[in-house]
Amino acid sequence: MSTPTITSLALLTPGNFADDDPGTGLEETLQLFEYGEQLGFDGAWIRQRHLEHGVGSAAVFLAAAGQRTQRVELGTAVIPIGYESPFRLAEDLSLADVLSRGRLQVGFSTGMPHADLLGDLVYDGDWRSFDLSYGRIARLLDNLRGEHLGSPDTVIQSPGNTQRPRLQPHSPGLVNRIWYGGGSLRSVRWAAEHGLNLLSGNIVSGEDTDDFTTAQLNLLSEYRRSLGEDRPPTRVALGRVIVPLDSADAAARARYRDYAASRHERTLKPQTPAALGGKRFLFAPDVVGTAEQILERLTADPVLAQVSELRLELPYEFHREEYEQILHDVRHLVAPELGWRPADPSVQDAGR
Repeated sequence: MSTPTITSLALLTPGNFADDDPGTGLEETLQLFEYGEQLGFDGAWIRQRHLEHGVGSAAVFLAAAGQRTQRVELGTAVIPIGYESPFRLAEDLSLADVLSRGRLQVGFSTGMPHADLLGDLVYDGDWRSFDLSYGRIARLLDNLRGEHLGSPDTVIQSPGNTQRPRLQPHSPGLVNRIWYGGGSLRSVRWAAEHGLNLLSGNIVSGEDTDDFTTAQLNLLSEYRRSLGEDRPPTRVALGRVIVPLDSADAAARARYRDYAASRHERTLKPQTPAALGGKRFLFAPDVVGTAEQILERLTADPVLAQVSELRLELPYEFHREEYEQILHDVRHLVAPELGWRPADPSVQDAGR
């Protein structure tokens, strides 16, 4: 069995906040991005969640995060494309990317959580007849490429300026930093065929197997097969919920173990959650324990051995100090044992 070698380490946080005080939670999430950068993490990612106590607009949040950080990649995993305008979202993402000096990493999915509640609010007319899947992402990619609109002699007038129309501001490299959250064989094939980077986390589609590891290995194999040899290189990042206990106090340790235990039953057999469209899914168990126990599990993970980028998925509804403890322990006690080193030598000894 190959030994994992991690060259890129990122965090992914849900961006929790209280219903009656969203500002405090969002500010703490921005501070967590700053803390991750101070520790030397290569990426800081936010989830996009609609109707929940989380970030409903990743582009807006990442624009703010870009002003609070200097180096770290800023990602979102994932934006449900069905609720978005391919052109307007491309404008928002391009603006946020320019403001961050080209650090955005944007992940998409084709799911529509809460569609029964949101569909009629987002769209006029019968949205059920619209293409809300892969074609919508393809349109967004076309917009990000920044090609001019109209004929070669089409121009628009604005005060003091005459120009050919295209998406503004144009950020040329952003289209190469688009990711797809692929959980099925069909989705990873589509991502590969369109040259998108691949995000694979702790939920995959159960196709021809009830074993999570087998299913995820099949996804990676199909993605790489579909890429072929003539396409530019892409990136693959693996997500795992990893919660070290080492520097946590007794109360936090109990909380972490209870959290993992509450989610363990879903890993024992295929699930068909209504929130995921009632399809058949497999869930990975959370990795909770001391750094030594975590490393034992991670080094035996055949999926991790096939990738070089690890995305630390933080649990929902934890407190900022708990998130900071998890990041600290992973950065100092886990990631270095997997071969990871911070890109910036000045953060080699960063502490809490």
